[in-house]
Amino acid sequence: MELNRRKFLQKSIASATGVTAAAFLPGELFGRSLHSTNRPEEIVLKSKDRSAPKNSIRFSVIGLNHGHIYGMVSALIGGGGELVSVYSREPELLPPFTRRFPEVKVAKSEEEILEDSSIQLVASAGIPVERAPLGIRVMKSGKDYMADKPGIVTFEQFNEVKKTQKETQRIYSIMYSERLGNPASVKAGELVQAGAIGKVVQTIGLGPHRMRPESRPDWFFYPEKAGGILCDIGSHQCDQFLFYTQSQQAEVSLSQLGNFGNSQYPQYMDFGDMNVRSPHATGYIRIDWFTPEGLDTWGDGRTFILGTEGYIEMRKYIDIAGREGGNHLFLVNQKETKYYNCSEINMPYGEQLVNDVVNRTETAMTQDHCFLATELALTAQKNAYILKG
Repeated sequence: MELNRRKFLQKSIASATGVTAAAFLPGELFGRSLHSTNRPEEIVLKSKDRSAPKNSIRFSVIGLNHGHIYGMVSALIGGGGELVSVYSREPELLPPFTRRFPEVKVAKSEEEILEDSSIQLVASAGIPVERAPLGIRVMKSGKDYMADKPGIVTFEQFNEVKKTQKETQRIYSIMYSERLGNPASVKAGELVQAGAIGKVVQTIGLGPHRMRPESRPDWFFYPEKAGGILCDIGSHQCDQFLFYTQSQQAEVSLSQLGNFGNSQYPQYMDFGDMNVRSPHATGYIRIDWFTPEGLDTWGDGRTFILGTEGYIEMRKYIDIAGREGGNHLFLVNQKETKYYNCSEINMPYGEQLVNDVVNRTETAMTQDHCFLATELALTAQKNAYILKG
């Protein structure tokens, strides 16, 4: 008993001595203090000089029901596209578009565009449920297609689009703009591909949006027309998961939907989340329509990319800590902590898609990737557990 008591006292004294000595050691031996952090190195990325696009195409627009069409058209023009004509079944949507693009010809019908053999691609931001049937008609007319997301809203549409795309070998591209149209997302892709955070093992995508029901068209509130929150906004996040984890296979392991703040629209769901996984990575996605009016933008969209050697955080549209504007990226790895202002980064998607139309390549996005992102979103929407609001 006396021997055991001596050993206990010796260990206790040694432990106390170690704690006391540690108090005098520099904090760097244990990592920086939890209560003091150095401000990360700030880097303002400048746009690189780019040569004029090598290729050009003639394209037209059918469907102006969502404002995303302006970014889509601008991307194509910046990439070498020539906007030829536009058709809208709703004539009241034409004036803002023709003011923005005054050289465009207003077509009298959809057929006028589809029958014009000089048109190589059609872009559309029509009502979501109408986008896939239009895309099928476009591909059968011998043209490539660029749709706003969601580019497909049912599995029936999905199967028919895949069948037609395989038969015609035309491009069916969906512009997942939260990655393809966001400079911080482009920089994140460059850093991941350069190995800045090691092997990516997880992504977390948060996609909050502001509601303002009075500004929304009637079709917005009906999932059979708009696709539903996970099919619609969730497709952005599915695209990012696949891209940053470099996954060619993936599945949905859980999804949930709820209407918590819009009971006047009983079919509408204003919240959704889902888990996805591939053989080597996982992803969590949360979407909502609860952005408060106190925020200076429509949503604090954030993406987290976890790697084996570090992580990346993007605050795409606002930094509530006070930095101006959007396109903020934070990088932390074994060597450094950096902040990147990505606002001036060149966006490659438009030029890549133009090149793909000309060269019959898949540099903007592979067709398999495009369809898999949509399939995940459709699966999550269809199989979601319904939460009680």
